[in-house]
Amino acid sequence: MNYEESFKKIEEKWQKSWEQKKAFQPAIEKPKKKLFITVPYPYTSGPLHIGHGRTYTIADVYVRFQRMQGQNVLWPMAFHITGTPILAVSRRIEQADKEAVKTYEEYISLYEKDKKKAKKILDSFIEPQKVADFFSDVIIHDFKSLGFSIDWSRKFTTGDLEYNKFIEWQFHRLRDLDLITKGTHPVLYCVNDKNAVGEDDIQNGDTIEPGIEEYTIIKFKFQDSYIIAATLMPHTIFGATNIFVNPNTAYYKFKVQNEIWIGSKEFFEKLSYQGKNVEKIKTISGFDLIGKNCVAPLTGKELQILPAEFPNPDIGSGIVYSVPAHSIADYAALEDLKKNENLVKKYNMNYSVVQKIAPISVVKTPELGEVPARDLYNKFGIKNQMDEKLPDATKELYSKEFHFGVMLNNSGDFSEMKVSEARESVKKKLLELNLADNFHEVTALELPVMCRCGGKVVVSLLKDQWYINYGDEGWKENTRNCLNKMLILPQMYKPLFESTINWLHERACARMRGLGTKLPWDERWIIESLSDSTIYMAFYTVINLIRTNKIKPEQLTRKFWDYVFLGAHSSKEIAQETKIKDKVLNEIHESFEYWYPNDLRHTAVGHITNHLTFFIFNHVALFPEKYWPKSITLNEFLIREGAKMSKSKGNDVPLDEIPRTYGADLYRLYIVSGANLEAVVDWTEKNVLSAQKRLNRLYELSDEIIKHKTQSAGRKATTIDLWLKSRFNSMLKIVTQDLQNFKMRDYSQRAFFEFLNDLGYYYQRSKENINYFLLKKILANWLKILSPLIPHTAEEFWNKLGNKKLISLEKWPALDETAISKEVEISENLILNTHKDVEQIIQLIEKKPKKIMLFAVPSWKYEVYKGTLEGKQIRDFMQNPELKKFGNELVNYYNKLGAKKFELSKEILDSKKELEVLKEAKQFFESSFNCKFEILETEKSTNPKAKIADVMKPGIYLE
Repeated sequence: MNYEESFKKIEEKWQKSWEQKKAFQPAIEKPKKKLFITVPYPYTSGPLHIGHGRTYTIADVYVRFQRMQGQNVLWPMAFHITGTPILAVSRRIEQADKEAVKTYEEYISLYEKDKKKAKKILDSFIEPQKVADFFSDVIIHDFKSLGFSIDWSRKFTTGDLEYNKFIEWQFHRLRDLDLITKGTHPVLYCVNDKNAVGEDDIQNGDTIEPGIEEYTIIKFKFQDSYIIAATLMPHTIFGATNIFVNPNTAYYKFKVQNEIWIGSKEFFEKLSYQGKNVEKIKTISGFDLIGKNCVAPLTGKELQILPAEFPNPDIGSGIVYSVPAHSIADYAALEDLKKNENLVKKYNMNYSVVQKIAPISVVKTPELGEVPARDLYNKFGIKNQMDEKLPDATKELYSKEFHFGVMLNNSGDFSEMKVSEARESVKKKLLELNLADNFHEVTALELPVMCRCGGKVVVSLLKDQWYINYGDEGWKENTRNCLNKMLILPQMYKPLFESTINWLHERACARMRGLGTKLPWDERWIIESLSDSTIYMAFYTVINLIRTNKIKPEQLTRKFWDYVFLGAHSSKEIAQETKIKDKVLNEIHESFEYWYPNDLRHTAVGHITNHLTFFIFNHVALFPEKYWPKSITLNEFLIREGAKMSKSKGNDVPLDEIPRTYGADLYRLYIVSGANLEAVVDWTEKNVLSAQKRLNRLYELSDEIIKHKTQSAGRKATTIDLWLKSRFNSMLKIVTQDLQNFKMRDYSQRAFFEFLNDLGYYYQRSKENINYFLLKKILANWLKILSPLIPHTAEEFWNKLGNKKLISLEKWPALDETAISKEVEISENLILNTHKDVEQIIQLIEKKPKKIMLFAVPSWKYEVYKGTLEGKQIRDFMQNPELKKFGNELVNYYNKLGAKKFELSKEILDSKKELEVLKEAKQFFESSFNCKFEILETEKSTNPKAKIADVMKPGIYLE
């Protein structure tokens, strides 16, 4: 049977069954324990790819497991349409932008093969809502095709009128609490849309971690002007040795108020967004600046301007003041220049002068030498100023110096000051003397940062902008209290939450254009996309009832939401005001109270520094403590064939391709088994094919077990039967804990791959004596364990076993502790390992043996091995007359064990039992190797191989 061809039919069959039976639409069941889990709703400006699918798949595995554990599980889903990305798509389609048209033709073709219909869909995209509608539908299709057990009866979009009323309530509450302010603050800003933007508006905003950092721009006197250099470390000005410019950059000379500055064109343009009146005078090439001198502030030193490749015109001012003792890039660039005499002469500079430039240390840091940058340059093996290892090396250096560094005595008034203090003190001094200014820059893992509309993102100082004041100290303290009570898995990410809470301050929460909810007290503004998606989990608990009862948006007043979420006012008062029946109001309030709080929020790690922290902040501000979130779980990303996925590289795989090319269960199996949460999964075709073969093997074994006639239940269990029962229950016990603790890879490896191997070994050992009654019983329970992982396959074979109900709604298998026998499992491990050892020896000698002898461990070696595990010394053994007679042989054996004491296995059999087990397996060995076997006591043999027999590792002799 070609199982690959049947996968799609099987998957479609059970997806249809789940939908028809509304299997995943829970109702309130008191006093049944509930689990309310949410995963961020997807944005609807395009299809999702297999990287997105990892997060949702992990959530679904957990959700399915908890249902089978008896939890009343709610896992709903909605769609995010707020902001400018969808507007940008519509605008580009309307303008017939070639790149956009091509991209969206490809997207549509994934779901619509009829070219005329596809063209009609594309043309409809000039209306933003049509973009949102189309991709909402295709995401539902993709999620269903992967078997996600989502309650779709509660779906909505962030543009729905009911949702708008909900968000209006949220913002009125925040303003009433004085947590929304108006003022001038730096924001990320799209130069095309002329609008503040959030992470959701930015291309790859969920992975590149866009943010704002404050630089100090320092003025170096140069002829009639100032050369401007931006830095994050103004305290290092005392160690400046030269200036670096990029010879290939066009710099501007321009007026700023009463001064003349020199910096890159990009720097000039950014200043205009940050409240500076700038006027261009002329363009100067980097080449023309090289070789000239300028004067450093505070020190008065003359610094020569040198060429370098690394100054980026789009970072800071595009000019760098060089501190080679404390900047690895500066050190590398100086070294590159010193090694290239021809390049120095090309710029008409004196090579001997350049050679004499030496690093000047101004910071002393424990564990680092006199020239810290040189230490890290050598440690990381930096080859040149453009080395890709530079960011990691720089991060380590800056971190150590900032936290542990102290200024040296050549730092004037700042000598002996901690670096963490000196940085601000030097900056303050420079600002007071008008020798520096503040400048805000965009930071991200990838630069430049681009808006989804195609515009460049810069930092702008916006006046009269509305902000959520995350800098409020009282609010921060409550948020920390909430975080401290929450479960964060993996725990390694908790400090990042703590750090984000600490540095988070005012955040722009509205913009002048885009889709979404209007700011209720100033309708010129639209609430931005990360500000309207912080408490929407509460909306899931009531939207189905709002719609079922045909409640109109205008009835959803502030008092309505106060009653539903806070229990404020009386239901009769609200009923009179809103014309909503008292009974309906109570039903909606009861639904919220039953399902809240949000027990688990699962998503990717990229959301920690924005959405997830906002999620905690806003719940703390708006809800009583009993409704605060309980836990957050996170997973890392997915790459393909060792490289990050992106459309530009052509290596992204849309989710729609999965069911057709691979099958949903194969995808789920690979994604979950590929890595635990904290590790990146690498999607490689070779490994996917390997997983496919293992899934095929499961189909073969299941078919074989189901079709075979079953013996009576009264058959006496053999040792290998007992072993299989023990292995199954041991596995069940461990994987139940794995799933409870979100150890997804461990669960899938043990439950699928390892137990599949166990079944294969059982067949090999049992030969003609296979217990199919046992196998059918185990298969039924195994399918339950695999149901969260490969639900379609589990449903299919569960049904073939004669079961009429859905396995997805069955109870998790009960553990039979009495079936677990360590001795049986250890005994079988002895047989399995011995079998492997014999195989290896036969392969080595490349001859078929006539007879094979096995020598079990002698009793004296077992006693020494066991005693060594217990911590006994050589003198303890020598006091035993029965052991003492082995003299030097015992001493040598004891020393051998001592050398690997911490590697010794505790899962061992005594010598008598080991001999029994090997004798019992004699028939299996003979059948497997097609030759005669003898199982002998070591003490009664003079064969030299008897001498090497060890605990759980018999001596082997081949004739």
